[in-house]
Amino acid sequence: MLKYLVIQLADDAVSYCHYENVTKGGQFISTENLKAAIRFGMVENLNIQFVYPKRALPVGYAEIIETIDHTKILPCDASVVYDSHIVVFNGVTEIENYKLSKEQIAILRIGRNEIDELPRIFNALNGKCARVNVVITDIDKFTDSEFDSYKATLTQLGNTVKANILAGDNTQLNLLTDRLVLKAMNNCNAGDETVTLMPNGKFYPCAGFYYDNAEEDFGDLTRGLQIKNRQLFKLDYAPICRHCDSYHCRRCAWLNRKTTLEVNTPSHEQCVVAHLERNESGRILQYIKDDFEYNTEVNIPQISYLDPFEEHKKW
Repeated sequence: MLKYLVIQLADDAVSYCHYENVTKGGQFISTENLKAAIRFGMVENLNIQFVYPKRALPVGYAEIIETIDHTKILPCDASVVYDSHIVVFNGVTEIENYKLSKEQIAILRIGRNEIDELPRIFNALNGKCARVNVVITDIDKFTDSEFDSYKATLTQLGNTVKANILAGDNTQLNLLTDRLVLKAMNNCNAGDETVTLMPNGKFYPCAGFYYDNAEEDFGDLTRGLQIKNRQLFKLDYAPICRHCDSYHCRRCAWLNRKTTLEVNTPSHEQCVVAHLERNESGRILQYIKDDFEYNTEVNIPQISYLDPFEEHKKW
């Protein structure tokens, strides 16, 4: 069931996920489409998220946006500072000297070459924002040696997370703290629970699909939402993911299609990274469960694999 509507306010709105947006000075959504999108969200009782570009919005847009309850997603270098809920940073340099509030969520998009900076950055942000979401933009390029390095980095992060939990700190880190409280999959769910409206007035599972092929739309504000093969975006139709307990994994449909050509089939790299995070969460849970009142219904058992496809014969 659809729950979220993401409205991209311009073609060059900031990317907050794996896809890249290289559009420069693209079109803004028209006021007519903006109002129609808000009406669509109200009629469908959807949570609305507005995604902003770096440049300022045209006159009158802010007033239209404030007619509905919503969440703002802004780039850290936006030319106009709004009361943003989620701030996006591209690389470690952008986040180092930025002052976040304790209510804000930071999305940190980094490449593999910056992963070893994560323990230092998370320590610096600890207690200064509500949550840090890390997105590894080139996850599909991981090598075996980089998996080993990432595991070591997660161990460092895990030590910080354990100390934070025992000290009563509530700064969350998506890579490790989400799995500590999940009992079922909690993924991006683009194309199933979430749909994105682009400035051209057309719907897409997410903005990444638009940037790949703008003609591959899933309906528009006039025709209505028409998601082709919608079942393929659902967990029940994901042959690998439905057998997996890395519940925090983004299960990114855009990344799936990029790497395997199937929206419901993840790449080996995406699975291994998610399982390395899952296993470190398991070690954290084992450490804190006797000293902290945590959700005892959550279970992260030890496993002998990093890619669930290795277990497919048991299914």
